[in-house]
Amino acid sequence: MTVRERLEQLEYQILAPYATKSADSRGRPIPEPPDPVRTAFQRDRDRIVHSKAFRRLKHKTQVFLDPNEDHYRTRLTHTLEVAQIARTISRALRLNEDLTEAIALAHDLGHPPFGHTGEEALDAIFQRYVPTARFRHYEQSLRVVDCIEKDGRGLNLTHEVREGIVGHSKGRADLTTHEAQKTVHLEAAVVRIADRIAYLNHDLDDGIRAGLLHPSDLPRDLVEFLGATHSERIARMVIDVVEQSDGKPVVQMSQPMLDAVNRMKEFMFENLYHHPEVRREREKMTHIIHQMFEYYFENPHEMSEKFRPQEDTVEARAQAVCDYIAGMTDRYALAKYEQLFLPRNWGGSVP
Repeated sequence: MTVRERLEQLEYQILAPYATKSADSRGRPIPEPPDPVRTAFQRDRDRIVHSKAFRRLKHKTQVFLDPNEDHYRTRLTHTLEVAQIARTISRALRLNEDLTEAIALAHDLGHPPFGHTGEEALDAIFQRYVPTARFRHYEQSLRVVDCIEKDGRGLNLTHEVREGIVGHSKGRADLTTHEAQKTVHLEAAVVRIADRIAYLNHDLDDGIRAGLLHPSDLPRDLVEFLGATHSERIARMVIDVVEQSDGKPVVQMSQPMLDAVNRMKEFMFENLYHHPEVRREREKMTHIIHQMFEYYFENPHEMSEKFRPQEDTVEARAQAVCDYIAGMTDRYALAKYEQLFLPRNWGGSVP
């Protein structure tokens, strides 16, 4: 018996009956022989961590553009915080921690530069060229692992991880008591909830650090219910999920906690994400995305060779430009914009 087979047997003994077992995976789009040591979901996690798209997350915006200050979150630190919260919940509920972690680590691989502003800008300009098309970061994350990584060969992840990636996002919609019913397995529901817990709390922390929010801005009744500190709020949310879900084939929050989390989400949209200072920067980011899209659509030969469209149609060109821009980090996008649109300083002294 291999190490992997022993681990698979151990999952049947330890995990909850409704957890996803590695040995029961539906496999990969392209069949592969099993690994002698790692389970299928452990292999997926490792492939994600070693991917180029994962490394680029360290220079992609969470809320603040490519921050020079060391302690603001980036898309990478957000991803790691989601993975930590999701693993804690998954372990407590005896779900498959490896599957949960793989989904969490991959859930934002398709996020473009400039955070959700970049996503909205790409979506708008993509539809201008292809009215029926949409750009959604979670669908792009699946494109990354299926079609873009490893020079177009993709990572060939299991169906369970791929389904969790494409089903993790809620946008601005409220969490409900039926999150598990909206996902293909409970591990995906854990990541869906952990993503909301992570970004609400760390974005509030970053907003306070930036001076755009003050701790006293959060409504007093929310502070009393959720806690006055970053760690208290996360702990209370996580404990509520575990208490409401333990021993049940669901992943959910209590109604009072749901109400508090949804109110906190609306507070963040109104007071941070739509703050006048943030909006000013969002307008600049949108302009950069749109101008670069238009340029590369007209000049696809100037994109990296692996992103050049195979067919000369509007749809193929627009999708290729989306893939190219979505893969950029903030700093790379700014550098390309400067190279394309700003006059070059040739040096020398002024006469």
